Amino acid sequence: MISKKQLEIFLERCTRFEKPKAKLEQYVTPTPIAADILNLAALKGDIVDRKVFDLGCGTGRLGIGAALLGAGEVVGFDIDCESIDAARRNAEALDTVVTWRCLDVSSIDETCDTVVMNPPFGVKSKGADRPFITSALHIGKVIYTMHKTTTRDFIIGYIKRCGGAVTDLAQVKFDLPYSYSFHKKRIKRIEVDIYRIERRD
Repeated sequence: MISKKQLEIFLERCTRFEKPKAKLEQYVTPTPIAADILNLAALKGDIVDRKVFDLGCGTGRLGIGAALLGAGEVVGFDIDCESIDAARRNAEALDTVVTWRCLDVSSIDETCDTVVMNPPFGVKSKGADRPFITSALHIGKVIYTMHKTTTRDFIIGYIKRCGGAVTDLAQVKFDLPYSYSFHKKRIKRIEVDIYRIERRD
């Protein structure tokens, strides 16, 4: 398995959104955070030789990282077909094998071992992260996901109501670069929680 530092170097080569869509809250997961999550998942036995789904994959950073770490199969899903095209180019540039599907996460009818995702935080559309949690717990055994720290109590309660249990939780600083015309700062730093969740059957 490649080291976390090597993984960061590879993921930094992934292109970003050319024209991010505000309504979809398209932000690239910062490279160090993506590498940390994937490295943790690998150490927990949730990546190597596993079937991994990247929900709301965007330009493919998490899914590609899972493939680089030795996942048995990786499938990335996104409702935005332009993002899927960018993810496909990124995977090809890094010589990784990932299947990409332009599909709403609520329409996925396959199952997997592990879900990795950076869903919308629900800033522009309240509750936009809920379908991701619901779908992830329906199709995956283990889920790695990110949500704003300010929503922690609600997210933990929602996970329980959907049949999941939080096994690990860590708080990180998440830098949002200037991406949209309504942004006022070059970079906005927010606090984000990283969850590892197990589905309780």
